[in-house]
Amino acid sequence: MIREFEPKWIAWEITRRCNFNCVHCRSSSEMEAKGHPDFPTEEAYRVLDDIAGYAKPVIVLSGGEPLLRSDVFDIAKYGTNKGLRMCLATNGSLVTEENCLKMKEAEIKMVSLSLDGSTAAVHDNFRNQEGAFDGVMNAAELFNRHGIKFLINSSFTKRNQDEISKVYKLAKKLGATAWYMFMIVPTGRGEDMMNELISKEDYEELLEWHYEMEKEEKDLLVRPTCAPHYYRVILQKQKKDGEKFERRSLKFSTGGAKGCIAGQVIALIDVDGNVLPCSYFPKSGGNIREQSFKDIWENSELFLQMRDFKKYKGKCGSCEYINVCGGCRARAYAVTGDYLDEEPFCGYIPYKIRKAEENKK
Repeated sequence: MIREFEPKWIAWEITRRCNFNCVHCRSSSEMEAKGHPDFPTEEAYRVLDDIAGYAKPVIVLSGGEPLLRSDVFDIAKYGTNKGLRMCLATNGSLVTEENCLKMKEAEIKMVSLSLDGSTAAVHDNFRNQEGAFDGVMNAAELFNRHGIKFLINSSFTKRNQDEISKVYKLAKKLGATAWYMFMIVPTGRGEDMMNELISKEDYEELLEWHYEMEKEEKDLLVRPTCAPHYYRVILQKQKKDGEKFERRSLKFSTGGAKGCIAGQVIALIDVDGNVLPCSYFPKSGGNIREQSFKDIWENSELFLQMRDFKKYKGKCGSCEYINVCGGCRARAYAVTGDYLDEEPFCGYIPYKIRKAEENKK
């Protein structure tokens, strides 16, 4: 295996059932996951055996809402015993004293909570669920009480982008270990949100704000997610300022030195066994019910193409920052139908293209 493309982080959709109906949902989850049933516990163990025999990535038990599975902690404990770093992603509404104790027993290393607004009015609107905000507040309190580390994921569109700095401050106040600012990728139910996506211009401003914030932040790990051109912004800012700052990282993180890492160091396994390059990329590289994870990871034509930067098209293919950014492959696929096309929400004009335009004059 080429070390550069070792799987380090795998999200695993262990159920498509969910008690929420969020406007941006990747998997368009519902309480009755028609056509996409939960797989048996024994199959979960087999998948973990398969992965652990090949690599030791972080495994994030996700959904849907994973706490709807009665065997979620059995699965987590099995993975822990295999030497995998097991994590959990939840909307927070089903977190109780009892399952906090079970999380500790299963040695879950990190829990992620979703928080998309600094008030109940904003968050509940985004999640299409009254009481969602109170659920997150309760979960954070319980995690702090039981010594369970948690991070906060926040998704943003035009409807809540003014909340970004407020949510960051709230995440810190709640005692989160990390805060991830997600820039929406229009897949699943989120396809209906194309007109709500943050503009290129605002996107750039937000990434610059994040850079200045991260430079000053000493306690909280912060990352903009699904925003690969942030790594171009970092280099531009550092060159302009003439200084660098040390970026913090944690063991559960994929690092933080590169933009789009879909199919390069991360992947998603959906409830049907399909292995996708990331949580927002709806095209499969293979199925773990038919192939080993190793075979899919190393030999999938889809994954191999995404790792070949020379195949990238448009501005991304010409960009001097391709090795640190790469553009969001899922967003390119969602907008253009071609995952090798240029990142549609990046306003940067590569040097080669600027130079060519100047020579025409």
